[in-house]
Amino acid sequence: QVQLVESGGGLVQAGGSLRLSCVASGNIGRINYMGWYRQAPGEQRELVGGITDDSRTAYGDRVKGRFTVSRDDAKNTLYLQMSSLKPEDTAVYSCAADVSPTAYSSSTLYWGQGTQVTVSP
Repeated sequence: QVQLVESGGGLVQAGGSLRLSCVASGNIGRINYMGWYRQAPGEQRELVGGITDDSRTAYGDRVKGRFTVSRDDAKNTLYLQMSSLKPEDTAVYSCAADVSPTAYSSSTLYWGQGTQVTVSP
């Protein structure tokens, strides 16, 4: 089993910045992919940003140029630097990680509980 714990959410004014962190722990052999997703009330969950084990990144259209995803494999930690925040960025942000228990075994996608980000006008 793998646990993902997010931190860094909170209340920020429009135009401000926040950095989210997600720490993975447990039976980790290799983390193939890590990503941030968000879901606002009444909306579907959407990709915010993801990063592979060879550092390829992908972002949702609504955050490109404002958010940056990064990972520290030595710490099994995923980060999301959010800048120029807008009220429409308000959502619960969740971390996901695709983890293999050994280097050659199949992987499982795990999810964290999420952290609330609220951007005031």
